[in-house]
Amino acid sequence: MKKFLTLTAALAICTAGVAVADPNLQSMMDDPNQWVSQTGDYKNQRYSKLDQINKDNVGNLQVAWTFSTGVLRGHEGSPLVIGDTMYVHTPFPNIVYALNLADEGKILWKYEPKQDPNVIPVMCCDTVHRGVAYSDGKIYLHQADTTIVALDAKSGAVVWSVKNGDPGIGETNTATVMPVKDKIIVGISGGEFGVRGSVTAYNISDGSRAWRAYSMGPDEDILVDANTTHLGKPVGKDSGMNTWEGDQWKIGGGTTWGWYSYDAEENMIYYGSGNPSTWNPGQRPGDNRWSMTIMARDADTGVAKWFYQMTPHDEWDYDGINEMILTEQEIDGKARKILTHFDRNGFGYTLDRVSGELLVAEKFDPKVNWATHVEMDKGSAQYGRPQVVAKYSTEQNGEDVNSTGICPAALGSKDQQPAAYSPKSELFYVPTNHVCMDYEPFRVSYTAGQPYVGATLAMYPAGESHGGMGNFIAWDGKTGKIVWSVPEQFSVWSGALATAGDIVFYGTLEGYLKAVDASTGKELYKFKTPSGIIGNVMTYAHGGKQYVAILSGVGGWAGIGLAAGLTNPNDGLGAVGGYAALSDYTALGGNLTVFALPN
Repeated sequence: MKKFLTLTAALAICTAGVAVADPNLQSMMDDPNQWVSQTGDYKNQRYSKLDQINKDNVGNLQVAWTFSTGVLRGHEGSPLVIGDTMYVHTPFPNIVYALNLADEGKILWKYEPKQDPNVIPVMCCDTVHRGVAYSDGKIYLHQADTTIVALDAKSGAVVWSVKNGDPGIGETNTATVMPVKDKIIVGISGGEFGVRGSVTAYNISDGSRAWRAYSMGPDEDILVDANTTHLGKPVGKDSGMNTWEGDQWKIGGGTTWGWYSYDAEENMIYYGSGNPSTWNPGQRPGDNRWSMTIMARDADTGVAKWFYQMTPHDEWDYDGINEMILTEQEIDGKARKILTHFDRNGFGYTLDRVSGELLVAEKFDPKVNWATHVEMDKGSAQYGRPQVVAKYSTEQNGEDVNSTGICPAALGSKDQQPAAYSPKSELFYVPTNHVCMDYEPFRVSYTAGQPYVGATLAMYPAGESHGGMGNFIAWDGKTGKIVWSVPEQFSVWSGALATAGDIVFYGTLEGYLKAVDASTGKELYKFKTPSGIIGNVMTYAHGGKQYVAILSGVGGWAGIGLAAGLTNPNDGLGAVGGYAALSDYTALGGNLTVFALPN
């Protein structure tokens, strides 16, 4: 361990003077005419300063142009716009198109990787992909088979490629990557196959590995030193092993398929880890650290600064991978650098992102019942832990007991679909699920490359308050309160976008792009696109005109029944039955729809 700490300290000294590979990337993110990152910026705010389209004229939006991707599975993520070029991606087989905005969207180049189709059955919950990234004149594609490809942004030629994982043992990818300085930060999928989660940094110059941090295991694997804290206290030696029984940590899950953010002043990256493996909690006693955890790490070395485990010994598959939104706000009279996170478990968290101090933890869906609250008394031994309601535990006197009426369902009060934040209103705009479940664990054996789930689920609408299966809400992160809520028939599985025009955009599973008033939630515009929307709304300006764009193409976990042609209600880990009515409103299709005001 001493050798490891000496090495990482030396790395920190050596990399402190490394020049940023693309010094213009931050200024490009600051240019509202472009959309250079899937999350809009490093802070994951998904906010645009463009205001040509505003709450007074958004009702006049029209379709400006469309583009068919040629792929029918679920389309998550969004296009990028860099200068005159738009980059559009697809789900498997992960095609990338470069379109010339100055020439009627002419296809400049197309990259279609040749992947083994055997990766498809190893991908949990549809063959989605959350988009490409840009830095240093290159487009980065992290394919489903975990191959990372750096493409020349002008020609589409392969500059380098590297393999990040092994689909043979269940490792796949559905996420984008995040360029930071001279590296790209990447995660891994496969928690339902007993994969041990990790985050890896590759050098953008040649694809060589800079560092890798696992979610669990010995300290040298998870890059922890004596200064790493959890709720202000040192985590102790081998915290990623001694909260597991035996060697279960080796197949412990905690995968990292969500979103990443970066604070350049602190030089820290933030992300969340997923569920522990297996879904049967009886087979993995203990807190199962560091699954279900918000992690803060040094961007140069990967060494952890602090952890916060939101759902110790997860019994419900409440993956903690959702985005970390970075803001600067005054809380209790003190200016703070804030991290806000809307977790699958139904709690919205506000933390000090420098220290990891927990400031707010409140339910952002009133139906959440698996826990009464998160203990906020710092003097309590339970500080920071959710207080589980015994009735809704899935560990009921052993296995093969069906726990019913648990809210939220495994897909959470919100899955990966990212929220937005407006610095004008100081509110967060959150797409949510209003869904409950029955959950029956059973004993399962691990075989590399085979499903390692160990539970049967049934999902259904939460009913009662709000109605429907989803809501789009405005959230005050300082108080942990819902400001307004718009009910939706189905879960809101689209990423939101807030703009300086005092409007917020989102999409619905039926296929509507909607615009609402940022202050009140009043609907100002809607248009039904060719297929259900699970993509993320983005905006850009070209030729002095503002455009709004969205990928439609139903699928993802909520739409897996349609995407994969499944009919058994328990398939798709219970989602097929829960969303059976979706087929009455939309059908498959991969399309980009671009909107603008009339001339």
